[in-house]
Amino acid sequence: MSKGVILALDQGTTSSRAMAIGLDGRVIASAQEEFPQIFPQSGWVEHDPEAIWRTQRRTAEQTIERLNGQKIAAIGVTNQRETVVVWDRKTGEAIHNAIVWQDRRTASRTQELAAQGHEAMVSERTGLVLDPYFSASKISWILDQVPGARERAKRGELAAGTIDCFLIWRLTGGQVHATDATNASRTAIYDIRHGRWDADLCALFNVPMNLLPEVKDSAADFGVSDIFGPSLPIRGVAGDQQAALVGQAGFNAGDVKSTYGTGAFLVLNTGPELKRSTSRLLATIAYRVAGQTTYALEGSILSAGSTIQWLRDEMKIIRDGAHAGELAAAIDDTAGVHLVPAFTGLGAPHWDSDARGAILGLQRGSTIAHIARAALESAAFQTAELLEAMAKDGVAPQTLRVDGGMSRNDWLLQFMSDILGIEVVRPKNVETTVLGAAILAAVGAGEFSSLNEAAALWRLDRKFAPKMAATERASRVAAWKKAVDRVRTR
Repeated sequence: MSKGVILALDQGTTSSRAMAIGLDGRVIASAQEEFPQIFPQSGWVEHDPEAIWRTQRRTAEQTIERLNGQKIAAIGVTNQRETVVVWDRKTGEAIHNAIVWQDRRTASRTQELAAQGHEAMVSERTGLVLDPYFSASKISWILDQVPGARERAKRGELAAGTIDCFLIWRLTGGQVHATDATNASRTAIYDIRHGRWDADLCALFNVPMNLLPEVKDSAADFGVSDIFGPSLPIRGVAGDQQAALVGQAGFNAGDVKSTYGTGAFLVLNTGPELKRSTSRLLATIAYRVAGQTTYALEGSILSAGSTIQWLRDEMKIIRDGAHAGELAAAIDDTAGVHLVPAFTGLGAPHWDSDARGAILGLQRGSTIAHIARAALESAAFQTAELLEAMAKDGVAPQTLRVDGGMSRNDWLLQFMSDILGIEVVRPKNVETTVLGAAILAAVGAGEFSSLNEAAALWRLDRKFAPKMAATERASRVAAWKKAVDRVRTR
């Protein structure tokens, strides 16, 4: 084993981050930078690909500088999933802004495909539902809207991919056009049973197959980057939620974690079994290592940390997430206020792209504290919906490992345990997405012989046990469901 560190790049929805992580799991150096969110219309969300690249490169350079010459063994990449870029193969320049996973502009198209009876095939082959959340309809939209794009695609002049793929292209100077199985599994055109792009689905979404990248294992050879000086091998890649499962050492069937970032995502390891949900949860690839695929069930919440960001940036009623937590902890309840954060629709188990957010139950005595608490509570209530759906599928976890920025809030995790009625467990390192990318890169570089060897990096910080009476829990969950029903459109 070398004495090097792993440079983990975490390209998220609102910021780019880089961390140098030792093989003992210790964070040695890091840097993070936010970039602008672009909202051209209601329900539309875009990113400037150059801003993504610029902030990701800059944070990596800053992290490397802070290492003072310490050796880097490999690069790992994790990324916001489903967000897509289409770019020119010769220049590397995007032909349109990246369309973000939260974006709902293709809702009418996916609804049309569902009405035509195509959802069964999509679900059978990809494990996903027909929803604008996923990448395929976004790629097709770009090709249709940018003049000449379809003709250029036919001539082989364009490439497409999720953000990991775009970063790998830039990191390798255009030498590698590749993604990993976890990211491919979020496109709605990748057959997760057979591990290949699906010609029928590509035809259905009108996505030319010559645009698409090679799909590799999550721990594999993704080329070499000379951007930062000496050549650095890229050896691990995974979508952020799958990377978080790896960082949480969720290597056994039945292990479940929930990550609270911009959105929130509950992922359950189902092992080699591709388990189908009857409750509109997603079947997806957890990771693929040494040619062996591990599957997962996933529930997707579209707005979690972004709800707090909205209170800060648009409403300007809180300073930051810590302030929201202070306000919430200072009162006993929300006095009947519910905030349903359907800013870009509702995710699992509703999959309602036309729903929009609402603050309900306001009274003359309602305060900023009530709204802040309702915003935080919404993360717990949405998680409860996912666990209820999972229970209908025959899986009822009794412990939930949590991570992400919101998991630093003790008050929220206690409330979450109360509402879920199960134990909530926080690790010492809540940045498990970055840790997971580092672990995969370490495996890909031969620093670890297997994922199981890396399980020792996980360390317990604190456990939260439910204290709320079952009757009160049921009453609060019922009130939340009534609030959600007020914003649902189907």
